[in-house]
Amino acid sequence: MKLTVEEHPGLPDIEVDIRCPSIDRRVEAIVAAANAAERRLLGANEQGTFILEPAQVLYAESVDGRSFLYGRDRVLESPLRLYELEAELAGSEFVRASKSLLVNFDAVRGLRPYPNARIELILENGEHIIASRQYAPAIKRKIGL
Repeated sequence: MKLTVEEHPGLPDIEVDIRCPSIDRRVEAIVAAANAAERRLLGANEQGTFILEPAQVLYAESVDGRSFLYGRDRVLESPLRLYELEAELAGSEFVRASKSLLVNFDAVRGLRPYPNARIELILENGEHIIASRQYAPAIKRKIGL
């Protein structure tokens, strides 16, 4: 892959051109990364409403019909349902880990097999999350197994 970056001070915004012989998973990953740079999430707690970049979220969880965004040092409630968050984060490093859980794969520091074909995910903040048997194959594909 050849990468060229040119600075043009007169441009009003960033332009990205991709030239490729065919669209493959590498091209799709580049497009997803470029689109992810523009995404923002909203989360609220008793102190107010905050705008977050997806990279600030370790995982999102649905509890009793409410969605929560877990960061390194705080938990915020999202106005979106989990399936809406999943759609908003499509093409990013977020992967479904269970019926009620999305995990930012960039925050995963380790994996371990868990009973009943499940996978234990170890996050950068030391938390352990269990990925269900149903979603374990997608997680394995994500790491190339």
